[in-house]
Amino acid sequence: MSRNIGIYLFPEVEALDFAGPFEVFTTSCRVNQRLCPSKEALFNVFSIAESNSVVATRAGMRITPDYTIDNHPKVDLLVVPGGVINAELSKQGVMQWLYQCAQNAEMVASVCTGAFMLAKSGVITAGKVTTHWEDQQALAEMFPSLEVINGPRWVEQNKIFTSAGISAGIDLSLYLVSRLISPELATATAQQMDYRC
Repeated sequence: MSRNIGIYLFPEVEALDFAGPFEVFTTSCRVNQRLCPSKEALFNVFSIAESNSVVATRAGMRITPDYTIDNHPKVDLLVVPGGVINAELSKQGVMQWLYQCAQNAEMVASVCTGAFMLAKSGVITAGKVTTHWEDQQALAEMFPSLEVINGPRWVEQNKIFTSAGISAGIDLSLYLVSRLISPELATATAQQMDYRC
């Protein structure tokens, strides 16, 4: 059965934070269908935003979300990218949605400063996490119950995965493909993407 992967988008999101995971999961589907043509797609990947308005990324790319926080399908893997997150942290409705969506998901992953949103929403309240190296001190100061780790590309804690800056979301997504499907498919996906990990 296909897993639903929902990627949250918001104004001033970092483009590679969401595009990297999007490419990993959609490429893994293409690679798997080439290897196993009779099987259904492994993942159904879509974007979710607060509203259906076009979202402008931090660098100005404009993206139309597939769904809103009020009308999306069930999410099995929630991906929360980073970027300029100050405004998002003040949105009570978004924080409530993140918490509820995470409770119902099989796995939750953040990229870069997306970890701040997981912490602010109560999805993570303690334990080891990571984020972009530039933001690690701020995360530790804002959420002192978290143990912010410097060094690893991602940190795993039960069903929650936090990753370091920007391109680390690709590394984490390849790891999640290996966890959810197989290490062989993750390797084949990285090869197809010409990505060295």
